[in-house]
Amino acid sequence: MSETPGNAMNPPAATRGASPAVPAPQPHRENPAPVLRAAFERIWHTRMADLPILNPDMEVDTVGWRAWQGEWLGVLVTPWSINLMLLPGEGGNVRPLAVDERQTWSFPSGHYDFMGGNEEGIGHYQTCSLFSPVLQFETQADAVNTALAAIRALMEAEPDPRAGSQAAAEQLERARAEGKSVAERPMSRRTFLRGGR
Repeated sequence: MSETPGNAMNPPAATRGASPAVPAPQPHRENPAPVLRAAFERIWHTRMADLPILNPDMEVDTVGWRAWQGEWLGVLVTPWSINLMLLPGEGGNVRPLAVDERQTWSFPSGHYDFMGGNEEGIGHYQTCSLFSPVLQFETQADAVNTALAAIRALMEAEPDPRAGSQAAAEQLERARAEGKSVAERPMSRRTFLRGGR
Protein backbone atom coordinates (compact mmCIF):
# COMPACT_ATOMS: atom_id res chain seq x y z
CA MET A 1 0.00 0.00 0.00
CA SER A 2 1.42 3.38 -0.91
CA GLU A 3 0.76 6.60 0.90
CA THR A 4 -0.68 9.59 -0.90
CA PRO A 5 -2.08 12.92 0.26
CA GLY A 6 -5.73 12.82 1.23
CA ASN A 7 -6.10 16.50 1.89
CA ALA A 8 -3.86 19.47 2.33
CA MET A 9 -4.31 19.64 6.10
CA ASN A 10 -3.84 15.95 6.89
CA PRO A 11 -1.37 14.71 4.30
CA PRO A 12 -1.02 10.93 4.44
CA ALA A 13 -4.08 9.04 3.30
CA ALA A 14 -3.89 5.47 2.11
CA THR A 15 -4.29 4.46 -1.49
CA ARG A 16 -5.01 0.80 -2.09
CA GLY A 17 -4.03 -0.95 -5.30
CA ALA A 18 -1.70 1.81 -6.49
CA SER A 19 -1.12 1.73 -10.25
CA PRO A 20 1.89 2.80 -12.30
CA ALA A 21 2.38 6.53 -12.78
CA VAL A 22 -0.53 8.16 -14.59
CA PRO A 23 -0.38 11.79 -15.71
CA ALA A 24 -1.85 14.22 -13.17
CA PRO A 25 -5.41 15.30 -13.95
CA GLN A 26 -5.98 18.77 -15.33
CA PRO A 27 -7.16 21.08 -12.55
CA HIS A 28 -10.48 22.88 -12.81
CA ARG A 29 -9.82 26.57 -12.18
CA GLU A 30 -13.53 27.38 -11.82
CA ASN A 31 -16.34 25.50 -10.12
CA PRO A 32 -16.83 22.40 -12.33
CA ALA A 33 -20.45 21.79 -11.28
CA PRO A 34 -22.01 23.06 -14.56
CA VAL A 35 -19.61 20.96 -16.68
CA LEU A 36 -20.21 17.89 -14.50
CA ARG A 37 -23.97 18.34 -14.74
CA ALA A 38 -23.87 18.64 -18.54
CA ALA A 39 -21.67 15.55 -18.88
CA PHE A 40 -23.94 13.42 -16.69
CA GLU A 41 -27.06 14.69 -18.47
CA ARG A 42 -25.49 13.33 -21.69
CA ILE A 43 -24.76 10.02 -19.94
CA TRP A 44 -28.36 9.88 -18.66
CA HIS A 45 -29.82 10.34 -22.15
CA THR A 46 -27.37 7.97 -23.89
CA ARG A 47 -25.68 5.17 -21.92
CA MET A 48 -28.24 5.08 -19.10
CA ALA A 49 -31.37 5.64 -21.21
CA ASP A 50 -34.19 3.19 -20.50
CA LEU A 51 -32.33 1.18 -17.84
CA PRO A 52 -34.68 -0.22 -15.17
CA ILE A 53 -32.60 1.20 -12.28
CA LEU A 54 -33.50 4.79 -13.22
CA ASN A 55 -35.84 6.71 -10.95
CA PRO A 56 -38.30 8.42 -13.36
CA ASP A 57 -38.97 11.18 -10.80
CA MET A 58 -35.35 12.33 -10.71
CA GLU A 59 -32.94 14.23 -12.93
CA VAL A 60 -29.26 15.19 -12.91
CA ASP A 61 -28.26 17.92 -10.46
CA THR A 62 -25.11 19.19 -8.75
CA VAL A 63 -25.55 20.11 -5.10
CA GLY A 64 -23.42 21.91 -2.52
CA TRP A 65 -20.34 22.46 -4.69
CA ARG A 66 -17.45 24.31 -3.08
CA ALA A 67 -13.70 24.74 -3.13
CA TRP A 68 -12.19 22.45 -0.49
CA GLN A 69 -8.49 22.36 0.32
CA GLY A 70 -7.52 23.24 -3.23
CA GLU A 71 -9.94 20.75 -4.83
CA TRP A 72 -13.65 20.81 -5.78
CA LEU A 73 -16.15 18.93 -3.60
CA GLY A 74 -19.88 18.43 -3.99
CA VAL A 75 -22.68 15.96 -4.54
CA LEU A 76 -23.86 14.63 -7.90
CA VAL A 77 -27.51 13.59 -8.00
CA THR A 78 -28.60 11.40 -10.92
CA PRO A 79 -31.63 9.20 -11.60
CA TRP A 80 -29.44 6.17 -10.74
CA SER A 81 -27.24 7.36 -7.85
CA ILE A 82 -26.23 10.06 -5.39
CA ASN A 83 -22.47 10.41 -4.96
CA LEU A 84 -19.97 12.62 -3.19
CA MET A 85 -17.59 13.86 -5.88
CA LEU A 86 -14.07 15.27 -5.80
CA LEU A 87 -12.68 16.97 -8.89
CA PRO A 88 -9.14 18.29 -9.16
CA GLY A 89 -8.51 21.94 -8.41
CA GLU A 90 -5.16 23.58 -7.88
CA GLY A 91 -4.43 21.45 -4.79
CA GLY A 92 -2.91 18.58 -6.76
CA ASN A 93 -4.21 15.83 -4.42
CA VAL A 94 -6.97 14.30 -6.59
CA ARG A 95 -5.17 11.51 -8.42
CA PRO A 96 -6.41 9.44 -11.34
CA LEU A 97 -7.36 6.02 -9.93
CA ALA A 98 -7.50 2.66 -11.68
CA VAL A 99 -10.58 0.45 -11.28
CA ASP A 100 -9.07 -1.42 -8.31
CA GLU A 101 -7.75 1.68 -6.52
CA ARG A 102 -9.21 3.72 -3.68
CA GLN A 103 -8.03 6.98 -2.16
CA THR A 104 -8.97 7.70 1.44
CA TRP A 105 -9.87 11.29 2.24
CA SER A 106 -10.08 12.81 5.72
CA PHE A 107 -13.07 15.03 6.47
CA PRO A 108 -14.25 16.46 9.80
CA SER A 109 -16.77 13.59 10.09
CA GLY A 110 -14.25 10.82 9.36
CA HIS A 111 -12.28 9.01 6.66
CA TYR A 112 -13.95 7.95 3.41
CA ASP A 113 -12.75 5.87 0.46
CA PHE A 114 -13.22 7.32 -3.01
CA MET A 115 -13.04 5.46 -6.33
CA GLY A 116 -11.87 6.95 -9.61
CA GLY A 117 -13.61 7.82 -12.84
CA ASN A 118 -12.83 9.60 -16.08
CA GLU A 119 -15.41 11.14 -18.42
CA GLU A 120 -15.01 13.12 -21.60
CA GLY A 121 -15.54 16.79 -20.87
CA ILE A 122 -14.77 16.37 -17.16
CA GLY A 123 -11.50 14.45 -17.00
CA HIS A 124 -10.50 12.48 -13.92
CA TYR A 125 -12.65 12.61 -10.80
CA GLN A 126 -13.19 10.65 -7.61
CA THR A 127 -16.50 9.46 -6.22
CA CYS A 128 -17.92 8.03 -3.01
CA SER A 129 -21.36 6.41 -3.32
CA LEU A 130 -24.09 7.57 -0.95
CA PHE A 131 -27.13 5.93 -2.59
CA SER A 132 -27.35 3.56 -5.55
CA PRO A 133 -29.90 2.98 -6.92
CA VAL A 134 -32.15 5.87 -5.82
CA LEU A 135 -35.59 4.35 -6.25
CA GLN A 136 -36.52 5.18 -2.64
CA PHE A 137 -36.68 8.93 -3.41
CA GLU A 138 -40.20 10.07 -4.28
CA THR A 139 -39.19 13.49 -5.63
CA GLN A 140 -36.18 15.38 -6.93
CA ALA A 141 -36.52 17.73 -3.95
CA ASP A 142 -36.15 14.77 -1.56
CA ALA A 143 -32.93 13.72 -3.29
CA VAL A 144 -31.52 17.28 -3.33
CA ASN A 145 -32.37 17.78 0.35
CA THR A 146 -30.65 14.50 1.18
CA ALA A 147 -27.59 15.57 -0.83
CA LEU A 148 -27.45 18.90 1.03
CA ALA A 149 -27.76 17.10 4.37
CA ALA A 150 -24.95 14.74 3.34
CA ILE A 151 -22.51 17.50 2.42
CA ARG A 152 -23.29 19.34 5.67
CA ALA A 153 -22.81 16.14 7.70
CA LEU A 154 -19.54 15.41 5.91
CA MET A 155 -18.10 18.73 7.04
CA GLU A 156 -19.16 18.43 10.70
CA ALA A 157 -17.14 16.53 13.28
CA GLU A 158 -18.88 13.76 15.20
CA PRO A 159 -19.94 14.99 18.63
CA ASP A 160 -17.73 14.22 21.62
CA PRO A 161 -18.95 10.84 22.98
CA ARG A 162 -18.54 12.14 26.55
CA ALA A 163 -21.31 14.65 25.84
CA GLY A 164 -23.42 12.01 24.11
CA SER A 165 -25.53 10.83 26.99
CA GLN A 166 -26.91 14.31 27.79
CA ALA A 167 -27.45 15.07 24.08
CA ALA A 168 -29.10 11.68 23.53
CA ALA A 169 -31.43 12.24 26.48
CA GLU A 170 -32.41 15.67 25.12
CA GLN A 171 -32.98 14.21 21.65
CA LEU A 172 -35.20 11.43 23.02
CA GLU A 173 -37.20 13.95 25.07
CA ARG A 174 -37.71 16.17 21.97
CA ALA A 175 -38.84 13.13 19.95
CA ARG A 176 -41.25 12.05 22.71
CA ALA A 177 -42.69 15.58 22.98
CA GLU A 178 -43.22 15.69 19.20
CA GLY A 179 -44.93 12.30 19.21
CA LYS A 180 -42.13 10.59 17.27
CA SER A 181 -40.78 7.11 17.91
CA VAL A 182 -38.25 7.01 20.74
CA ALA A 183 -37.33 3.43 19.89
CA GLU A 184 -35.39 4.46 16.79
CA ARG A 185 -31.72 5.01 17.46
CA PRO A 186 -30.39 8.28 16.00
CA MET A 187 -28.14 7.76 13.00
CA SER A 188 -24.56 9.02 13.22
CA ARG A 189 -23.26 11.30 10.46
CA ARG A 190 -20.90 8.53 9.37
CA THR A 191 -23.82 6.06 9.09
CA PHE A 192 -25.90 8.66 7.22
CA LEU A 193 -23.05 9.25 4.76
CA ARG A 194 -22.82 5.52 4.13
CA GLY A 195 -26.51 5.36 3.16
CA GLY A 196 -27.67 4.06 6.55
CA ARG A 197 -25.17 1.19 6.52
